[in-house]
Amino acid sequence: MKKSKKIGSILVVDDEKSMRDSMNMLLRDNYNVHMAKSGKEAIKSVKNHNIDLVLLDIRLPEIDGIEVLKIIKGIDDSIEVIMVTAVILVKQAVEAIRMGAYDYITKPFDIDALQDQVSKAFEKRALQQENILLRKMIEKDYQFEKIVGKSKEIREVFKVIDDVARSNASVLLTGESGTGKELVARAIHNRSPRKDKLLVAINCAAIPENLLESELFGHERGSFTGATERQIGKFEIANGGTLFMDEIGSMPMAMQAKLLRVIQEKEIERIGAGHCTSIDVRIISATNSNLQAAIKKYKFREDLFYRLNVIPIHLPPLRERREDIPLLANHFLHKYNREFGKKIKNIKKEAMDLMAIYDWPGNIRELENLIERLSVLCKDKYIDANRLPSEIKGAFGARAVTRDASLFEAVQKFEAEFIRTALRQTSGRKGKTAQLLGIHRNTLINLERKFGLKQKRLN
Repeated sequence: MKKSKKIGSILVVDDEKSMRDSMNMLLRDNYNVHMAKSGKEAIKSVKNHNIDLVLLDIRLPEIDGIEVLKIIKGIDDSIEVIMVTAVILVKQAVEAIRMGAYDYITKPFDIDALQDQVSKAFEKRALQQENILLRKMIEKDYQFEKIVGKSKEIREVFKVIDDVARSNASVLLTGESGTGKELVARAIHNRSPRKDKLLVAINCAAIPENLLESELFGHERGSFTGATERQIGKFEIANGGTLFMDEIGSMPMAMQAKLLRVIQEKEIERIGAGHCTSIDVRIISATNSNLQAAIKKYKFREDLFYRLNVIPIHLPPLRERREDIPLLANHFLHKYNREFGKKIKNIKKEAMDLMAIYDWPGNIRELENLIERLSVLCKDKYIDANRLPSEIKGAFGARAVTRDASLFEAVQKFEAEFIRTALRQTSGRKGKTAQLLGIHRNTLINLERKFGLKQKRLN
């Protein structure tokens, strides 16, 4: 018979042999159990073995349990400690929790209560380890400039950025608002031969129509009412570098004609100057609107579109790259911890699961705004599901049911989403996912086939 894989390692510290033997018998099927009869033996075991959890008696010979707790936490603060005590020493156990112990149990202990406490302590440790891993992934493997992600969709964007960065070709970034188009523009610029020059950004939708020409091309003093000083336009400022034109679809048709001429002739004319100035600028433009549909409605010039759309890059919405949500959420949590001087350790699993299901109509910008708000308001060490807004807490049911869905279809959607979420939590590990769902591994495989859930194991 195949042995089940052990969940982790537990150190039982008690001077009574009968107590050590009892705990060993209860725990050895699921955990690697080490035993120590004194504080000195416990400290030696922690130094020599990879211990996840310590069941620590308060009354020990030579060094008492409280002092041993301090030493263990000094060796490795991530080790969870459950104090074991007689009822008369409960006050000391409570004090031990203030010093970093996870919890306490009293002798004689209830078997179910002990196993439940051990299980919860391991869940907490697993969550902490997951957040450490996520932090490393953000800081090393999966951060591309300031673009955070590891999904297939965002990695394809990374590849295109690398492929096009060294050229001078115009790039058109498309995607919903809040998907990070300016970050992609900066990544392209920073990898290009123009990186030592400026990247200048302008939001075409934010500039009034009568001022846009001046903002782009500049003007001479006295060229129009209010022009009291000479102004250099964005094209001249970006000369030798990159001009990022956001919301290009909102540009008026008359202005589009002037932009087209600048791209073709590689020169600009300041308002009131009477002569042209040569420029060398790479243009990266962005839009969240459908420019081809705008062309059909005569709201965008087709010839300008083809000039701008030499290299198209589409940025997927956050709902199409859900596995990046935990990475992004933790990235923003660490950012606002630093900015606000907070010490929030992590986002609890239930909250993260709901965030992974929510559709994020505002994309990354909406997610960052939420984490910023939660960071400001949170007074605890963790962000839990209760702090999430109602639209996110209700996301699971909303995704399972649509207005036109039958009961059977709703159940199918709910079941598929439930399994997909479990697979995401376990990084695609089928055995662990089946255990989490309380079903047999073969049943899980059949359900994956039924719903077309092909989840790669994530290492």
